[in-house]
Amino acid sequence: MPIDYKKTQKEFYQPKTTPSVIDVPQMVFIMVDGAGNPNTSEEYKSALEILYGLSYTIKMNSKTVMEYVVPPLEGLWCLNDGSEDWYKDKSKYCWTSIIRQPDFVTLDIFEAAKAKLDKKKPQLDTSKARLEKFTEGLCVQAMHIGSYDNEPRTNADIMQFISDNEYVSDIGDKRRHHEIYLNDPRKTAPEKLKTIIRVPVKN
Repeated sequence: MPIDYKKTQKEFYQPKTTPSVIDVPQMVFIMVDGAGNPNTSEEYKSALEILYGLSYTIKMNSKTVMEYVVPPLEGLWCLNDGSEDWYKDKSKYCWTSIIRQPDFVTLDIFEAAKAKLDKKKPQLDTSKARLEKFTEGLCVQAMHIGSYDNEPRTNADIMQFISDNEYVSDIGDKRRHHEIYLNDPRKTAPEKLKTIIRVPVKN
């Protein structure tokens, strides 16, 4: 059976709806940076095409190494004015869209996938993508069920948990608000969407 991280590493992909603490180790990701409202931005749409294109190219070329399920889309978010006034003006969003890769994916494998995708879809600018090892560290996370627009209620629960348990939010230039999208919004009713929300913290 193909390896599915959502099932083999449930602590990272199947949290409860109540907040909990998690220490996230180093993982390998393809990353694309951008800015603007993800609902309307062509840059965001292009970033997802690049991420999925590279991820599936690597998967198809690596069958002899490992059979696996491509992990879900994730996003690291901040606001271009440096504030934490989330969800009010999406045009201010700065984002890094990411998809996890198996640990065997090296820079050589990544560059080979870029070259192959460039030939298949020359309209995509794969130079925007990078392969990076990312250690997220100590976070508080919870599963949000429902529309993305209703995420403030889950985020508020997380922030209350952080305060009640004597942690401090560590959102800044190096650590950001993190979301993991477990459903395709084009195929899932808004009230059934599952999104993991993570906030980096320190003691």
